[in-house]
Amino acid sequence: MGKKDKRIDHYIAGSAVFARPILNHLRGLIETACPGVEETIKWGFPHFLSDGRILCSMASFKQHCSFAFWKADAMTDPEEILEKVGKTAMGHLGRITTLSELPPDHMMKAYIREAAQLIKEGTKSPPKPKAKPGEKKAMVIPDYFKKALAGNKKALKTFEGFSPTNKKEYVEWVSEAKTELTRSKRLATAVEWMSEGKIRNWKYIK
Repeated sequence: MGKKDKRIDHYIAGSAVFARPILNHLRGLIETACPGVEETIKWGFPHFLSDGRILCSMASFKQHCSFAFWKADAMTDPEEILEKVGKTAMGHLGRITTLSELPPDHMMKAYIREAAQLIKEGTKSPPKPKAKPGEKKAMVIPDYFKKALAGNKKALKTFEGFSPTNKKEYVEWVSEAKTELTRSKRLATAVEWMSEGKIRNWKYIK
């Protein structure tokens, strides 16, 4: 039996009504697939540890829940259910609003077991490909970033008038956030600053 954390009970109880059955179900699947899992709270939301290392995490928001595997990049993903974090800013299973949107239980448990096995074996996520010398990497603006800008005409106009460098500074600052909560906060701040005509590092300009 793994180590339970009462803070997760409180987290679930304090979540929106729609989110509670989703979070409870995910928690149950994790405990069933990985009996020795240890629960904890990191960065304000539930995380699950296997052999002392992060296995996966879940979180709830006003209108959706998210779920993420810590070693998703190293997982085989035979059913092709894992989304790239940052694509929708909703973790590896996308935007979850009902239990029916989760993959089947047997599939989820298989993925959880694989993730636990990767941790046990000490498998590391594959390194990100490096750009060749002289090769410029095209900047990719996430859909959630575009959507946020579309909702603020002043911010959009400022962004469109930015140099490639200024655009990149904002996009990277937001997309490189380690958690969805941090990413959401940075995105809101970025839109606010751009609506005021400010570049990312405006505080450091004398």
